[in-house]
Amino acid sequence: MSHVRYLLMVLLTIASAIVEATEFQLNDRCPPGFELTPANACELRTLYQFYRSNQNRGVGGTRTGLPPHRDGFSPQQIDLGRFLFFDPALSGDGSTSCASCHHPDKGFADGRDLSVGVAGRKTDRSAPTLWNSAFLDRFFWDARAETLEEQAQGPLYAKAEMDNTPENLLTTLKSNRAYVDLFRQAFPSQAELTLDQIYVALTAFQTSLVSLNSRYDQYAHGNHDALNEEEIAGMNVFRSFVARCSECHTPPLFTNNQIAVIGTPEPKGMPLDIGAEKTFNAARLKGGFKVPTLRNIDLTAPYMHSGVFKNLRDATEFYTKGRGHAVPEGVNMQLHWHIWEPDLTDRELDLIVTFMKTLTDETFKPRTPALVPSGLTPISHTATASQIAHTGE
Repeated sequence: MSHVRYLLMVLLTIASAIVEATEFQLNDRCPPGFELTPANACELRTLYQFYRSNQNRGVGGTRTGLPPHRDGFSPQQIDLGRFLFFDPALSGDGSTSCASCHHPDKGFADGRDLSVGVAGRKTDRSAPTLWNSAFLDRFFWDARAETLEEQAQGPLYAKAEMDNTPENLLTTLKSNRAYVDLFRQAFPSQAELTLDQIYVALTAFQTSLVSLNSRYDQYAHGNHDALNEEEIAGMNVFRSFVARCSECHTPPLFTNNQIAVIGTPEPKGMPLDIGAEKTFNAARLKGGFKVPTLRNIDLTAPYMHSGVFKNLRDATEFYTKGRGHAVPEGVNMQLHWHIWEPDLTDRELDLIVTFMKTLTDETFKPRTPALVPSGLTPISHTATASQIAHTGE
């Protein structure tokens, strides 16, 4: 047995002993921004609830209402989801948590062009942010999931991501005394721990990730000192009928929740990703992907579904280089009508980037647990036994 493998076993044994001596108790209060109802449900409260969508003032008006959203989970379900989200025990080899690809300090993305799963396996796409997931009605870049519960099952069981199986996941959690107790706290009317409870808890936590208090929001709500002159100028370019950014990245979510074919290039050496064409079996959606939110966009580089653009300036410049300029020769794409040739100046591009940086808001960033019930390290990228065997170390 190698020294690394032996040390790993010792650390896991110590961690298990610490967990055994720890009494986990789920939070009985809602996360910030939510109000606890008499029915023990957390309901979102935001100033945008006072606005209606028909009160738009021009393209991308600041007093625009939010679309429908999901809330109403109990504080206990949200907190259980938080433990699960950060626990590598949900992966097949105990190496990778949800937070490994959706790191709270990286805008709930991972800072990579393509995400990396268990045993160092690269995925085909970048990790999208999870901020404001409660307002989305489709999930994954190619919109193949209709609910967060369905979305959760993708990474959990994908070989290139967490590489688990439903049977092993259930066995892992049921064999953990702390988790059995936590699930009883979160689902008191249900006698046995189930897969559906796991998906609901993860959903509950993700719907609590709300980012609506950036400096832009403060400006939208009437504090016109929240943005400086350059940022306001950038907002005006962003909203203009020339740049047309806000027609797809529509405030206040800065996404219209739609699929768009824009013809972004693939990284060198990668084949064309047909995106939503596969999801909907529709040739007109070849190369189509969900319009991502621009919330916390300054924290989530690199950009696009494949992370092909390393910074915001390059990603913004793509839109003014000419309609279809990056579409491979011989490929027929039905580009979105908003993709045209606005011929923006360098100054205008810089202003748009300046404005997008005002959308950063981590006011309600959740706390990473110091300890999770498995005893493993939250958001750990440390090699586990299976990874050591895989790499031959």
